[in-house]
Amino acid sequence: QVQLVESGGGLVQPGGSLRLSCAASASIFSTMGWYRQTPGKQRELVAVITVTGGTDYADSVKGRFTIPRDNAKNTVDLQMNSLRPEDTAVYYCMDRIGISTYWGQGTQVTVSS
Repeated sequence: QVQLVESGGGLVQPGGSLRLSCAASASIFSTMGWYRQTPGKQRELVAVITVTGGTDYADSVKGRFTIPRDNAKNTVDLQMNSLRPEDTAVYYCMDRIGISTYWGQGTQVTVSS
């Protein structure tokens, strides 16, 4: 069982930046990433990164978000720049190992003036 602990959410004005962090409890090389969810909608992919550094981003965040990973520290971050009100959501860290997927508890990001 892998435990994921997220931090870094909060309130930010449009155009601002925020950095989310996720720490995994185990030293397991896997695909990690971030998803987000708003009320009444399905959880959606934001960004993922493989152990070798391959990345995939949702079209809506390309050019604004990056997903740095530190395999030695078992962490994955989400650097969010040029934030928009539509980025408001609960953000979840994800760790996929084989056929198993683990989730963090979620952290709220609110973009509002």
